[in-house]
Amino acid sequence: MLVSASLVLLMTAPGLALFYGGMSRNKSVLNMMMMSFTALGVVGIVYALWGWSMSYSTTFATADGETGKEFGKLFSDPFKQFGLETTDPANYVFVAFQLTFAVITAALISGAVADRLKFSAWLVFLPIWVTLSYFPLAHMVWGGGFLSGVEGGLADLLFSGDGAAAVAPIDYAGGTVVHINAGVAGLVLALLVGRRLGFGKEPMKPHNLTLTMIGAGLLWFGWFGFNVGSIVNLDAYETETGLVWLNTTLATCAAMMGWLLVEKFRDGKGTSLGAASGVVAGLVAITPACGNLVPWSAMVLGLVAGGLCALAVGLKYTLGYDDSLDVVGVHLVGGLVGTVGVGFLASNDLGLLTGGDGRQLLVQVVVALFAMLWSAVATLVVGLAIKITLGLRLDPEDETDGIDFVEHGESAYDLSTGGGARRTSVLTSTASEGANA
Repeated sequence: MLVSASLVLLMTAPGLALFYGGMSRNKSVLNMMMMSFTALGVVGIVYALWGWSMSYSTTFATADGETGKEFGKLFSDPFKQFGLETTDPANYVFVAFQLTFAVITAALISGAVADRLKFSAWLVFLPIWVTLSYFPLAHMVWGGGFLSGVEGGLADLLFSGDGAAAVAPIDYAGGTVVHINAGVAGLVLALLVGRRLGFGKEPMKPHNLTLTMIGAGLLWFGWFGFNVGSIVNLDAYETETGLVWLNTTLATCAAMMGWLLVEKFRDGKGTSLGAASGVVAGLVAITPACGNLVPWSAMVLGLVAGGLCALAVGLKYTLGYDDSLDVVGVHLVGGLVGTVGVGFLASNDLGLLTGGDGRQLLVQVVVALFAMLWSAVATLVVGLAIKITLGLRLDPEDETDGIDFVEHGESAYDLSTGGGARRTSVLTSTASEGANA
């Protein structure tokens, strides 16, 4: 579990940082990478202070009147209040593992607002958003809450069983909590911030696809901690983990090829950006389904996800929203493909195409819609509050100059000469500039 937690940590920094950084323009690559790194710094602390307790308490988000009482105890011993005794090292391991999930979910959102979101606004957004959106959804799905199979939950309201839902929702490692959640949040935040200057009128190509492909490879490597580490059936972990590893790999392979096929037929060429994006699309789609498919169905799901996500990334030009690095097209669409797709393909006669009666599919669709609604409302509340108070967006002049220098006083590449050396570092003295000139 500690190895898996470390692998998921690797997914954020440097994996996602490199993936997003390479896709950015050269004047914003450092800011893009900083958004991933600071997500780790901020959310990691917040998760230890109250995120774990909100996600896995037995009283949070219930009507028993104990939530406020329990929540108030967090700062005295955040791990002890809900049965997580600090003297048991095994409990710390699970906290560490779940912390990394919260971190990367928040970091994923940053790709939708590249080049233009104030860094200060991002730092304020992070702790509030995870508190209002991520932790409640994690509780609802994984902590025995409304989106799990418990009595009185959403699935139980649809198909009630004997003290629990007759058809429990399937989300093995975070299709709803992580990817649908982050994808919707990215869309809402992008709409609130507005489009980049020149969007749709001038090319905004990735500045370094080598970094992007390295990042995609690190994400793929780290994803085995993400999926395989999310052991659901402890009694069958010896066979379950091997299946999850294989399903994750095959779905990702198929998604990459599906994306490249769409590019070949549509554009005449398969691109390196398409291959990297297809890898991530497949990883996203298989996340909720990885423990409930067999190898052939995992490949089908991946192929569909790669093709649909390749088509979906172009919607921003059709609909006019500026999702800078395709968070919506890859994570929202991929998360929906995986969450709903398992309703078609789930093994053990659960999927509609594998002998089921359609009830699993209905449960998956309703759960996905609920997760979208929750994330949209929570993100809108947080985003509007920050926009009204601190402001979300850089000034147009600063955006034109480049967010790296404006917000961080740095440049990713020291390519300037003469008087332009001021853009390399705020530490460059006037005397040095004169000497260089």
